[in-house]
Amino acid sequence: MSKLQSEIHQSRPFDSIQEELWLNLSRTTAAVSHQFEQKLRPHGLSPTQYNVLRILRGAGATGLMQHEVGERLVAQVPDVPRILSRMERAGWVQRVRSTDDRRVLRTTLAEKGLQLVNQLDEIIGGVHAGLFPAMSEEEMTNLSELLVLARRPRRDESA
Repeated sequence: MSKLQSEIHQSRPFDSIQEELWLNLSRTTAAVSHQFEQKLRPHGLSPTQYNVLRILRGAGATGLMQHEVGERLVAQVPDVPRILSRMERAGWVQRVRSTDDRRVLRTTLAEKGLQLVNQLDEIIGGVHAGLFPAMSEEEMTNLSELLVLARRPRRDESA
């Protein structure tokens, strides 16, 4: 019996190693995400909104177009326009239509959003510091590299 089977009290073997790996990744993601959600909730933010604030802070004064924000999100979501609208109503971002091309709408971080994301740096940094306590730095580096590899297309087996 694998450790995951024991952890989730499953007596039947998994259908494949891929299924077990997927479940392991999903369970780990849920556990880690919960820690972030607990720290963001008192500030009225979702993890996706926090990600948007960080993206826009990095973009600087020129901001980004809506599709650029969507491309940079850690977790892809289909409703970027709705998220940005909600964040604009909260006063965290501002959207400005280009005077040169009325089709272009750029989103920038409002002062209130900048203050919030800056305030959260230390809080989220503390969460990061407490993650994966049973792993060494080398193990975390190896896992990070393996996760990048896991997102790549199938290896070319002819090489």
